[in-house]
Amino acid sequence: MSFPSTISVVEITGPGGPEVLRPATRPLPHPGPEDLLIAVDGAGVNRPDVMQRQGLYPPPPGASDIPGLEVSGRVMMAGSKTEGWRVGDPCVALVAGGGYAHYCVAPAVQCLPVPEGLDLVEMAGIPETFFTVWANVFELGRFGTKDTLLCHGGASGIGTTAIQLVKAYGGRVIVTAGSDERCQQCLDLGADLAINYRSEDFVAEVESFTRGRGVEVVLDMVGGDYVARNIACLAPGGRHVTIAFLRGPNAEISLLPVLMKNLTLTGSTLRRRPVEEKGRLARALKEHVWPWLTDGTVKPVVSHRFPLDEAERAHRALEAGEQFGKIVLEVPNA
Repeated sequence: MSFPSTISVVEITGPGGPEVLRPATRPLPHPGPEDLLIAVDGAGVNRPDVMQRQGLYPPPPGASDIPGLEVSGRVMMAGSKTEGWRVGDPCVALVAGGGYAHYCVAPAVQCLPVPEGLDLVEMAGIPETFFTVWANVFELGRFGTKDTLLCHGGASGIGTTAIQLVKAYGGRVIVTAGSDERCQQCLDLGADLAINYRSEDFVAEVESFTRGRGVEVVLDMVGGDYVARNIACLAPGGRHVTIAFLRGPNAEISLLPVLMKNLTLTGSTLRRRPVEEKGRLARALKEHVWPWLTDGTVKPVVSHRFPLDEAERAHRALEAGEQFGKIVLEVPNA
């Protein structure tokens, strides 16, 4: 099989707004012995891509400077030390960079098969959020089948994933969103309660819904002044998991409820985890979550699809909060 010597990509020309995303040409990436070369059909667009574009989230050492942390496509080449993959197999992959491109290299252990019948482009919106929610809600957060989750950003990719996985697991999920319309979309997807944070006090609403007990897990991507309010929502023994801080990394809290309610405050990032750890998460998803994808219990939630060379428009849509679920870039003729 012959491959082009160069490929089309979208690169970041310098820190700035969406206009710094420009189509470009790069050499074809070459997989190592433990990697797959993927012809990309779709690339997910995520908040970390925006932060990288702004100069706030540089790629880890050794990672591509091309944005894009998740792709879907077909295997074009499998390294000599990979197992179970054949040329032509449809797959999704979590990557540390390089997704906004016609071809992308991914560690084979971070790749998962695409269940039959699912849209290959839309599956590009799966890896980043599914890895994140599994690692933080079910592992760090130790979510149980009788637990309730409070997740901020219910209309986001993380939020729509959390709603689906928690409900498939048998738990309850409360989300916040910025409009009545988005709240209704979250309810339609399966949320037990959706709170319009612009017009309602989520602390009071959580207290009322849980009859004063509180929730077992909070998944927080807001930070700042939300942290103290999140702590007020936690039940005895509750776990507060931070994955981002849109309102800033600093929070002033009272430690009294942490002690009195025996709370756990924790958090994590995904991109800088070692390949072995991401591979372990991929195996856990394949065992626990992929059956739900296969039987239709959970699904990709994608509201916007843009051509690869319109990545600037995709970033503008994400920053304007236009999406429900995920935005993906469609890569033609990969």
